[in-house]
Amino acid sequence: MWRGASWAMLAIALYLASVSQTGAADHRFLGPAGAPATQFPKPDRPVADIVAPLWHSEEERDGFDEPGQLARLLGMRPGMTVADIGAGSGYLTVRLSPVVGPRGRIFAQDVEASYLKDLGERVKALDLKNVTVSLGEAHDPRLPPASVDVAILVHMYHEISDPYALLYNLAPALKRGGQVGIVDTRAATSRHGTPPELLACELAAVGYRQVAVHSLAGSDTYLAIFTPPAAEARKRPAEIAACKAG
Repeated sequence: MWRGASWAMLAIALYLASVSQTGAADHRFLGPAGAPATQFPKPDRPVADIVAPLWHSEEERDGFDEPGQLARLLGMRPGMTVADIGAGSGYLTVRLSPVVGPRGRIFAQDVEASYLKDLGERVKALDLKNVTVSLGEAHDPRLPPASVDVAILVHMYHEISDPYALLYNLAPALKRGGQVGIVDTRAATSRHGTPPELLACELAAVGYRQVAVHSLAGSDTYLAIFTPPAAEARKRPAEIAACKAG
């Protein structure tokens, strides 16, 4: 078992090394498969449809400096690896790329093939050599183990069909001291938002700890910050109970 795992890690390392030389890569899974969705409860509340790769216009989001607020509140700095989960059009990916700098990396991950194609072309056109565009699954971001300093899920949490599975499978990708930042509105999930109390409950159900909630200036959104459970503290899938929307 250890030998197989070591070869898997070697393959991931070689792949990432090649990406760092060539810029955006073809859209493959970057990490091994996690636990299957069938082991986890489904959310006991509506799941919104995926309707667009962008939340509001880029000009509007620039107007209230959404990327800058996230970078400051999450402590992003040069050399870090940031996973933009549900990257969509790449709005945050391209703006956070210079924040982490040439020694850092952005994993721009999505489950929609058409979004990945357009995002890959955008990254290539901008020559962002520290960005890796990658494929994920609805229940599993498929990121390399212990590779991520900060994972962000922005304006998309309400669209995740298997949030408990995704959060469980995301935890091993975070480094020691890593953080997860989730941005959403306070509306019901059926209206493309997530009430903060429901969000906190769903993450706590998997073993995450909420450390802060910030209202983002200039918009009706909030940023909730969580730390992941350590490997030995992660709940087993069978122990996770779905939260009920209020």
